[in-house]
Amino acid sequence: MTLLDDDRVRRAGAPHSREDPARLARAVWTAIVEPGDGTAGALVAAHGPDEALRMVEAGLHDGSLTELGLGAQALAAARSRWQPRLDPAHVAQALAQGARAGLVLVTPEDAGWPEQLTDLGTHAPLALWTRGDVTGLSRIARSVAIVGARAATPYGEHVAAELAGELASRGIGVISGAAYGIDGAAHRATLGVGGLTVAVVAGGADRVYPAGHARLFADIARVGAIVSETAPGATPTKWRFLQRNRCIASLSSATVVVEAGARSGTLNTAGHAAALGRPLGAVPGPVTSATSAGCHRLLREFDAQCITSAADVLELIGEGADDATALGGPSAEEVRVRDALASRSPRDVDEIARRSGMAVEAVQAALGLLELAGAVRRTDGGWVLA
Repeated sequence: MTLLDDDRVRRAGAPHSREDPARLARAVWTAIVEPGDGTAGALVAAHGPDEALRMVEAGLHDGSLTELGLGAQALAAARSRWQPRLDPAHVAQALAQGARAGLVLVTPEDAGWPEQLTDLGTHAPLALWTRGDVTGLSRIARSVAIVGARAATPYGEHVAAELAGELASRGIGVISGAAYGIDGAAHRATLGVGGLTVAVVAGGADRVYPAGHARLFADIARVGAIVSETAPGATPTKWRFLQRNRCIASLSSATVVVEAGARSGTLNTAGHAAALGRPLGAVPGPVTSATSAGCHRLLREFDAQCITSAADVLELIGEGADDATALGGPSAEEVRVRDALASRSPRDVDEIARRSGMAVEAVQAALGLLELAGAVRRTDGGWVLA
C-alpha cells in the first residue's frame, strides 16, 4: 500500500487535497523532500506528483529518469535522502498539523499560484503552505523584496521602513523573511500604510520564528500571507534559510538589500536575484559601518543599482514616476491626508479635514492626487487607504 492509499495520510490530508490525488501527493512531497530538491522537481515534472510518489515508493531504477539525464547514482542518492521520511505516521502528523493551524495548500495547478516561481525550474517549490490571505500570492507579481541584516542599525531600519512604506502606499507588494532587523522593519512599515506584505519563512508556516515576532506574524497573517514550501511543523534550519532566499528573490520583481555584512546570508538572496535576472539594488551606508560592507560589495562587484529612495526602486522595476510629486515623494499635504486615513474605516472629507488640520478644499485636492497614485480609494462610506 502506498502513502496515498494509507488511511492516516488520507484523513490528515483531506482538508488540503480536495479529493485530488495529485494535490494530496504534493502535500506529501513537502513532508518528504528538502526545499529546492532538483531531482524531486524533475521527477514530478516528468510524471506528475502522484505517479512520481508511487515510483519513489516502488524503488527508483536506472530507467526511471532516463529522459531527464539522471542516472543510477543520482537516483540512489535521492531515494536515500527521502527514504527516512517515507513513513505514513510522519507524513500524516505533518498534514494534520497543517489542518489544525488552518494552513491552506497552494499548488502550481491553482489559479492563485505565483507564476514567477517557474523561473526556478526543477528547483521551484512543489507546493506552498499558506497562512493568512491566500489571494496575497496572486497579488505580488508587482512587488519588491526588501531584505537585510538581522543585527541592523537604526539607520538601516529607518531606510527599510521609508522604502517599504512609500512603495506599499503606491500599491507595490513588499516581500521579506520576517526576521529581526531589516525584514521586520519592512513588514511593519508596509502594514502601517495598509499595504500588502508576504513573509517567506524557512520553517513551517504554522511556526513563529523568531518567537519575538509573534505579534508581527499575526499582523501579517491578518492582511497578508505567510508562506513556506516546507511541511507544517518543520524546524527552521540554516539550509532551509538559504533555500528560502531563492523563493524571496523569485517571487519579487526586484530585490533591494538595505544592510548586509560582508558575509551576510542576505547576499545569498542577492545572488539568487542576479542568477534569475531580477533587478538588484543596494542601499549605501557609511564606509566605516560593517553592516553596510555587503551592500558596498554588491554595488562594486555585482552591478547592483544604488538605492537612496523609493523613486530609485520604482525605476529599478521599470515604473519610474513621470510626475514631479512621485519623483520627489509625496507632498506635505498628501502625507497629512494619508495619516488621517485608515485602511478599514472609511472617513468623509470633513472628518479627514478635522484630523489633518487642513482646509476641505486642500483635502479634496490631495485625495485626488493620492487616488491617481493608487494610495487611497473611495468607498460608499468615504475614503480609505488602498
